Amino acid sequence: MKRIKALALLVIMGAVFSCSSDSDTTEKPTDPDTGGGGGGTPEETFDGPTYADNYTSKGAWAQRSQWNLANVHDPTVVKHGDYYYMYQTDASYGNAHEGHGHFHGRRSKDLVNWEYLGATMNEAPAWVKEELNKIRASYNLAPITGSLQIGYWAPVVRKVGNVYRMYYSIVIDHFIGNGLPNIADNFDNTWTERAFIGMMETSDPSVNSSWEDKGMVISSVSDKGTDWSRSSYTSDWNAYFKYNAIDPSYVITSAGEHYMVYGSWHSGIVAVQIDQNTGKPYKLNTLDDYGTRIAGRGDLQTNRWQGTEGAEIIYNADTGYYYLFLAYDELSVAYNTRVARSTNILGPYYGINGENVSEGAECWPMLTHPYKFNGHTGWVGISHCSVFQDDISKKWYYSSQGRLPEGVPGVNVSNAVMMGHVREIEWTSDGWPVVAPERFADVPETEITVDDIVGTWEQITMNYEYRVMQTSKTLIFNKNGTLAGDISGTWELDSNGKTINVNGNECKLFDAWNWEASPREVTISYSGLTPEGKPIWAKKIN
Repeated sequence: MKRIKALALLVIMGAVFSCSSDSDTTEKPTDPDTGGGGGGTPEETFDGPTYADNYTSKGAWAQRSQWNLANVHDPTVVKHGDYYYMYQTDASYGNAHEGHGHFHGRRSKDLVNWEYLGATMNEAPAWVKEELNKIRASYNLAPITGSLQIGYWAPVVRKVGNVYRMYYSIVIDHFIGNGLPNIADNFDNTWTERAFIGMMETSDPSVNSSWEDKGMVISSVSDKGTDWSRSSYTSDWNAYFKYNAIDPSYVITSAGEHYMVYGSWHSGIVAVQIDQNTGKPYKLNTLDDYGTRIAGRGDLQTNRWQGTEGAEIIYNADTGYYYLFLAYDELSVAYNTRVARSTNILGPYYGINGENVSEGAECWPMLTHPYKFNGHTGWVGISHCSVFQDDISKKWYYSSQGRLPEGVPGVNVSNAVMMGHVREIEWTSDGWPVVAPERFADVPETEITVDDIVGTWEQITMNYEYRVMQTSKTLIFNKNGTLAGDISGTWELDSNGKTINVNGNECKLFDAWNWEASPREVTISYSGLTPEGKPIWAKKIN
């Protein structure tokens, strides 16, 4: 069988990095029996990506032409012509975006090499303050007349007919009562103001300045009237708003109906039907008009501060399900991705264990979690994903940010290093997605045989542990179908389906790029789920 061996060397970028992959740039000889990480005898080279994960020396605004996937947070991806376009939250290392517009974009032909394009919005549109003060007036609150303290968060882009629509989040960070910016000294025992979702359109995303703002789509909504009191600035989480207008996603149903899904913490995730002609809800007169809650976490009647956000929803015509991807927990470290599914856009959504996520059940399976393979610092904060399908290959992809862990030696504020990740998705025989352990590098696909599997691997079976990285164990695949090393048992290969059964767990195989190796090289990996819905990630190392 033909295998490919990578000869690319890792380029060191930025400060000292506690990974062997950033310090060892010596080309390693290929073992004639194992083909290095790949499996067979190499017959050609593959020049995979070499850019460093520690991009701090290239992270400033002046180096934006060299960013590639540096300074990415909450990405959304859409394809137009030959290019994929990615847009994002303003978050960046050292606040590099500050003063340079909002909802920054980049593009790529191969999902590996990305060209930075710039901001799609120069400043907050006038409607934001107008709508905010109109709502404040309805509660007999004084208008906010000075500059607004605003967060620009979490856009989503979809093609709707002949136009591209970007739904974006505007968070007003002022106290409701006194209208002053949200800092501890201004706290007046009220909650902070509402968020808005707005919308922009363009017919051609290749012209970054062509986005035309279309105004407000929806705002945060409360069921508490004028009771916006908050007893403590640091410990009262009995949120004033029932639905928080942030983190939009958008889906067109199999019947051609349009829905926006949104929500962050507060009281859960909501779906509201959209008029496809205007891009906005049909009406916003009562609480019911703001949507139907389709997912929550815990007791939905009393829990006003639920650790879930960043919903992404897609329809997979091959399985007939709507898949609701959710970000769990806080975003800097603990972020992890869950998924539930339904045959109806409005649910109920069920997890792999059959429990009803729309009624507050904990969502399983989990697809990503903070993790660490050997030779690297590992990644945390991996969630708030964009899930998209290529229109030609019909392959599915998962994109999110990944953050370096806290306290990486030699990297100042390492947890603020946010690298864009793109990973392949495969689907199990019972219709659940699994996410590739290694980031996408456009490695050529090959036939994977028993001889390729035989050898030494690292495997991570990810338990859910808050802010705790999951680490790998050594696993040896013997040719007789047995396992050795830190894990014993059996394995069996289905080469036609690029599927391997490891101790009874169905896992999907990928031709992969070993990002943690030094030098980086082609390998193979697999991703699967335990019966409980815990992800199993593994890669071959020898």
